[in-house]
Amino acid sequence: MKFLDFKHESHYEGVIAGIDEAGRGPWAGPVVAAAVIFRERKPLMGIHDSKQLKKPQREAMFEVIMQEAVVGVGICSPEEIDEHNILGATKRAMLKAYEGLSLKPDIALVDGNQLPKLPCKMQAVVGGDGLCISIAAASIVAKVTRDRMMAEIAKEFPHYGWEHNAGYGTAKHQEGLAQFGVTPYHRRSFAPIRKLLEAS
Repeated sequence: MKFLDFKHESHYEGVIAGIDEAGRGPWAGPVVAAAVIFRERKPLMGIHDSKQLKKPQREAMFEVIMQEAVVGVGICSPEEIDEHNILGATKRAMLKAYEGLSLKPDIALVDGNQLPKLPCKMQAVVGGDGLCISIAAASIVAKVTRDRMMAEIAKEFPHYGWEHNAGYGTAKHQEGLAQFGVTPYHRRSFAPIRKLLEAS
């Protein structure tokens, strides 16, 4: 795997933030977004799309990013996801992440093709977490933050395997639902959960 550098950022001027999210697909838990601004553009080995990294790599790079960058994190709860739908909640989480930055960017590079409403210039970057080191770093921060949250929630509700599946609809998660039902952390607007509630 070729790790990312600041080549993509060189197309833009000023202070650049990369923004990405984790947790759009799971049946349970929050959606988490992160915004990352590197203080300087120096070589950083090991950063790539969080999905391309193993957990120990993500954890290690999370610590590097937190040291080398200005970071904001935004979280939207399952209730917010149910109220605003997952796309709306994701955009709200991105705004919260932007608001959490102690340094405000001149431009935000946002992964995907859907832009949130931010009070700065923005550029959507499809596949950005595999192209742009700032977005990749945001994907790592969002993923590690969310995975840690799900591991904590799993201590309260241990029957769904969230410390391993992060709330996705795995066999273990489905077994937990069949035996123990829906928890307050489940997304009730998601079809599998909605069907369970309608059947009960």
